[in-house]
Amino acid sequence: MKCGGNWALVTGSTDGIGKAYAFALAKKGLNIILISRTTSKLQNVAAEIEEKHSGVKTKIIEVDFAKEDSTSYIPKIEESIKDLDIGVLVNNVGMSYEHPQELLELSSTYVDTLINLNIVSLNAMTRIVLPQMVERKKGAVINISSFLAAFPTPLLSVYSASKSYVDLISQGMAKEYSSKGITVQCVLPGYVTSKLSKIRRPSLTVPTPNAFVRSALSRLGIDSRTCGFWSHDIMTFLAEITPKSILVNNVYSQMKTIKAQALKKKQQAEKQK
Repeated sequence: MKCGGNWALVTGSTDGIGKAYAFALAKKGLNIILISRTTSKLQNVAAEIEEKHSGVKTKIIEVDFAKEDSTSYIPKIEESIKDLDIGVLVNNVGMSYEHPQELLELSSTYVDTLINLNIVSLNAMTRIVLPQMVERKKGAVINISSFLAAFPTPLLSVYSASKSYVDLISQGMAKEYSSKGITVQCVLPGYVTSKLSKIRRPSLTVPTPNAFVRSALSRLGIDSRTCGFWSHDIMTFLAEITPKSILVNNVYSQMKTIKAQALKKKQQAEKQK
């Protein structure tokens, strides 16, 4: 509520962490702008928020960051939010691999789509919303990176590199705009229960999106770079103290195992057809 605006904008807001941020910010009294690609899902989440949080307004904007060119969706978003004071921007939309793969096993189209979602959308949304925060000298930008941005991740190379971009640009922006009253926070989550992670049951190391976001939001304005959740902090600490060559070899071995399991499962599914 110190961010100066009465609206929060969340991309990728119909599932997982993005949806949890939308509800958590609505609970704090902010009106919510939801941006995602599926109108029906946007309408459902908006209705849920307004039903659960009396007095909170919602606005939905349908954008497919994967397929639409930024020159197309930027004017649409700018027009939709031109009269709204946005105090919080959550750049959450993104994607990973279907399963671990070597670089050349990915189509160029798939790589372009991943870059559009993980990098281009963040750049576009930040340039749309940040100017009004600078003018107001208040605001918060929350960029969702990944635990895998902290080190090279063989077989998820493009994903981890794209999330490393999110991490580094956030650190730079935090320094650039702190004197202008803007809080920039980079969140590097480990696994949470979601469609993206394909994990359904929560555990000590895999929280639900709601539990994760409650923890991460409590650090806004305190930590400019955070894993957001205590067990993810421990995982990052252990990764950072492990010699990089050993860490990368271990990660590579784990990813090869996951790839083999995914391919075996895929083959079994094809046989059953």
